Amino acid sequence: MRKLAPLAFALLVASQAAAAPKSRVGEIKDADTKAWWALTEQLSGDDMDGRDTGSPGYRKAADIVAKRFAEAGLKPAGDSETFFQTVPLHEVKVEKAGTSFVIEREPPSKGGGVLGAAVGFVPGMGGPKRTEPLEFLHEITVRANDTLPTEIDGQLVFRGYCEAASLGEVKGKIVVCFDTRRAGMVTGAQRVQAASEAGALGVIQVDDPLFTIEPARWPDAYARTVGFRGQTISGPKGFAIMRLSDDGFAKLITGTGRNARQILDDGGHQKGLETFDIPARLHARFALSQRDLESPNVLGLLPGSDPMLKAEVVALSAHLDGYGHGEAVRGDDLYNGALDDAAYVALLVQQADRIKASGKIPRRSILFCAFTGEEKGLLGAIWFTRHPTVAKSSLVADINLDQLRPLFPLKILTMHAVTDSTLGEDAKAVAASMGIEIRPDREPERNLVRRADHYPFMQIGVPATGFVFGYDPGTDAEKRYREWYQVRYHRPQDDIGQPMDFAAAQTFDDFFYGLVDRVANADGRPVWKADSSYRPKP
Repeated sequence: MRKLAPLAFALLVASQAAAAPKSRVGEIKDADTKAWWALTEQLSGDDMDGRDTGSPGYRKAADIVAKRFAEAGLKPAGDSETFFQTVPLHEVKVEKAGTSFVIEREPPSKGGGVLGAAVGFVPGMGGPKRTEPLEFLHEITVRANDTLPTEIDGQLVFRGYCEAASLGEVKGKIVVCFDTRRAGMVTGAQRVQAASEAGALGVIQVDDPLFTIEPARWPDAYARTVGFRGQTISGPKGFAIMRLSDDGFAKLITGTGRNARQILDDGGHQKGLETFDIPARLHARFALSQRDLESPNVLGLLPGSDPMLKAEVVALSAHLDGYGHGEAVRGDDLYNGALDDAAYVALLVQQADRIKASGKIPRRSILFCAFTGEEKGLLGAIWFTRHPTVAKSSLVADINLDQLRPLFPLKILTMHAVTDSTLGEDAKAVAASMGIEIRPDREPERNLVRRADHYPFMQIGVPATGFVFGYDPGTDAEKRYREWYQVRYHRPQDDIGQPMDFAAAQTFDDFFYGLVDRVANADGRPVWKADSSYRPKP
């Protein structure tokens, strides 16, 4: 083999790292699971380009899902008697080309002599500033919005957790904050509000390296924000909201005499944090672009068989969109989104196929929803719940499929809002027959209940839920779960070649089928519990 030049060798390594893994359908014995995974592989294939919201790859995947819904006998439930409900969107992006973050430091000393001559100082006049870049998307990122300025330049100050009372005089400065996500501590939104109201130019929120239940990941795929067309994607005017890695923080506070690692450790343990000024400025330039786009939800209705109950609709949902292309990780820049969430759109199709094959139509109607824009802020589900294509009053439940990682044997399921509606009792009844324990969320600081497409249904008063594969602390199951979030969540490595427990996947699929059957055929519709905070107010 001929020796490759360094660049050619690097490109070869990258291409090999990004090569599409082989189909795994042959590993699966169960026919239902085999069919489910075959569609998962199709929807998360490289030719779908990661199914980014509004992209040609997304539309290609949506066409496949609509075709499968039709073949399963579902009725179009989108716009104009089609399977598609168009969601009009607007995107703001901070382009990598033309965006920069530079730390500018004052000279370490003044005067002549050897040191002064070495760095070009003029005795008594100081010398040139030292500069150090922060790499966009790898060490620092910024939230894209319509009110982001194209440039900021300000003195850096560290203000601990950035409670309003600890800020002091920060007008015209850039405030650096420890980004704690612990319950009872100041929130990110509160930090932004306090700093912007105090006249700061921006806030830099530093990752908590001890928040290991869902660790920070770098690089960020991109810096883009998508919202509904005609609505401003806003933040405080002229204010930059940035996120910084722990390594970037060490760079930022060079010259202060403080130990970055100790500060991060203290913050991670919610100890008191000293505030101090940083002898440096940050100069940042943002290259902004905007565009309008649209992306469809895919909606199919199976009318119920009961003359009375068919007027009640059980929604089953999953999100079809993914991240698309982004910053490369280990030579791969395509974020396939196999488990997040192609696999569970595929399960919706599989459920529809099973019902058709059985000939047993549920008593209630079932609305199959493959939503767009979940990764951009639950946009498709929010649009649907604001513009339902069935009567809003007919919606009696939503069972959402997301956040599911079949990586280890299924013995425990975390259930969102398990004690808030009778859906919890339905799930427990089905799970008990399968030897599965249903648990409430034991990590509420992750706020998972509000991060998936069941939540917009809850906001309009519809009992809704979703599930997470659960585990006991210190077990191999926990190790596998944490590893997935560390290296695969919103990463190109969430592809069909990743570790899988197909038996666990089959068990969950069977649980889902059983739960849908129970809810869609019960005499009574799901209802909120009297003490639920999600129960609609009279």
